[in-house]
Amino acid sequence: MAKKAGKLQWRKSSRSVDDGSCVEIAPAAAEVAARDSKVPEGSNIGFGKGQWADFLASLR
Repeated sequence: MAKKAGKLQWRKSSRSVDDGSCVEIAPAAAEVAARDSKVPEGSNIGFGKGQWADFLASLR
C-alpha cells in the first residue's frame, strides 16, 4: 500500500477544477499513490506502476 502521505510529493491534474473535487497523485518508487484532495490528511491508496499505466491507457 501507499506510504505515509507526509513523505510523498502530491500533485493535482492541470485539468482539475477549483471546487476541491479532485484526486491527487504521488509517484513513488514502486507505486503511484492516490488520495482525495478534500481530505489530504486521510488515507491514500497505492497502485502498482503497471496498474497505473493500464488505468491511464483506459482513459485515452
